[in-house]
Amino acid sequence: MTLEAPLSKYKRNNFYIGMVVCVVMALWFGYDGYLNKSFIEEHTEEDGRPNSTLVFNQKSPPFFVVGALFCAGYLYAIRNRKLVATDDALIIAGKHKIPYDAIERIDKTHFDKKGLFTIFYKTEQGRESKRTLSDREYDQLGPILDHLIAQIT
Repeated sequence: MTLEAPLSKYKRNNFYIGMVVCVVMALWFGYDGYLNKSFIEEHTEEDGRPNSTLVFNQKSPPFFVVGALFCAGYLYAIRNRKLVATDDALIIAGKHKIPYDAIERIDKTHFDKKGLFTIFYKTEQGRESKRTLSDREYDQLGPILDHLIAQIT
């Protein structure tokens, strides 16, 4: 039986909000820096040089657009990340595999209130390690946690 927990809606929405904020800031500063005549007159020195506020409003829009593109690109890159609980291991984002027999204990004291739990396990090199999984990163963690507890007991 395989259980999957996809990337959380919370994390995706944060990227969408970041993209919208960056685009709005680019439009706002671009408008004030190039089109809003009263703003330009207010922030221009007597000798015709723009002050630092006007210079910022003129030069920052491309950086905000790049920020929006970065958010969109990163969201596109992580869109298929998921937590998969197979019959023999927990696979995190398709890269990190934790066998159930390597898991020593699970701390789920904060799962009900904060939506996170910590897995303590031994790596292949024999070192003790821990991994905290949160519902802000993955949706549907409840069934995954129940499956992990059933597998290690």
